[in-house]
Amino acid sequence: MSGSGPRPSTETTGTTATTEEADGSPSLKRAIGPKLLILFVIGDILGTGIYATTGKVAGKVGGALWLPFLIGFVVALLTAASYVELVGKYPKAAGAALYTQKAFKVPFLTFIVAFMVMCSGLSSASAAARAFSGDYFQEFTDAIPATLIAIVFIVALACLALRGVSESVKTNVVLTAVELTGLAIILGIGAWAVMSGDGEPARLTEFESSGTGYALITGVLGATALGFFAFVGFEDSVNMAEETKDPVRTFPRAIFIGVTVTGTIYVLVALVSSLLVDHRTLEGSSGPLLEVVKAGGVDFPPKLFALIALFAVTNSALINIMMASRLCYGLANERVLPKAMGKVLPRRRTPVTGIVFVTVLAIGLVSTGEIEGLGDTTSFLLLCVFAVVNVAVLVLRKDRVGHTHFRTPTVLPVLGALTALVLASPLADRAAEVYIRAGVLIAIGVLLWGLNKLFLKLRPEG
Repeated sequence: MSGSGPRPSTETTGTTATTEEADGSPSLKRAIGPKLLILFVIGDILGTGIYATTGKVAGKVGGALWLPFLIGFVVALLTAASYVELVGKYPKAAGAALYTQKAFKVPFLTFIVAFMVMCSGLSSASAAARAFSGDYFQEFTDAIPATLIAIVFIVALACLALRGVSESVKTNVVLTAVELTGLAIILGIGAWAVMSGDGEPARLTEFESSGTGYALITGVLGATALGFFAFVGFEDSVNMAEETKDPVRTFPRAIFIGVTVTGTIYVLVALVSSLLVDHRTLEGSSGPLLEVVKAGGVDFPPKLFALIALFAVTNSALINIMMASRLCYGLANERVLPKAMGKVLPRRRTPVTGIVFVTVLAIGLVSTGEIEGLGDTTSFLLLCVFAVVNVAVLVLRKDRVGHTHFRTPTVLPVLGALTALVLASPLADRAAEVYIRAGVLIAIGVLLWGLNKLFLKLRPEG
């Protein structure tokens, strides 16, 4: 724990619900308690990554599918510790952008970090939309164009997000229960297979790369970088700080429990998947866990599991749309984006302008790539952001706040920054299209930064 001096008011720590900002405009509603937040974090991490990209990870690493998820689990815990310290220290919306600005005080860097976070959420939502319209949906029908399904899917979730945070978070709880049920089914099938003597344990130590040394290392790093897409989400939850009851005390437990639960589940699901299905079969499917169900020797209806998977990817997309819109709201309050981006519906208390803005961008991204490319783009963007956040923790140690909060051991953010940079580097053996897509997005961010500076110069606020 750290911090000294008098304890600040409840408006600073966020221990009570507020109804208005200082200027009289409506603020966000504090509707999320400790249990809801834990489920929110778990639901945020679970979803598209494990349900849709497991096969692509297997294609990169081979039968040792569990290893990238185990490494990703460790990397996620390192960076999660940094986020826990920072959200306890500064319990405000805007997350990584807020921490970057406070640490480095370079508005351009702040905007780029914010834009990368926003784009990562939108590429993740687009990957979820693609997963929704892929093999899982095609278990029921292939008569509707996949792109149309994905667009309707995103618009429907945006409408739900507009209704309110309570409705959205409660929907998240239901969907989280459903997707946990789906993963429990996979683990149950795996347990049955082990007891029945089915499966191929030898696959668990097989690597796709036939070489050793550098080729093996880059193969594992590439698989880990893609598999890390399954772990992103915990960082989104800090953007809900202004809608959480007593965030300083609530967030540490929620984030650590959420990452630990999901990481454990991921490693076990990866073990079961490799045990029962050849990695080439997994690689060729956009619904790899459906292949596990069909190969498990248990009479479980594939269509029912496909329905569960559809709910799981729906949860991922809903949360990403919510988080990107809250980021817009937080940045507007920090004057990084125009004030209009922070407009809140008076009755619903939801960031209406932010929701509309990110929905339009998500619809545009749906047609830019497939699940693997969009998922890897999400991982790359967030790994770059995570490196900055881990450094920001160390820089901000000199900034004292007037309340106690969680403090992570110094070695963890150091390791977090190094591992994030390694996984974001060319050592991770990712496709060139990922760097190109990310580069284009960052270039758009630079353009928006220039336009925003011009607007502020022409229309300065008092």
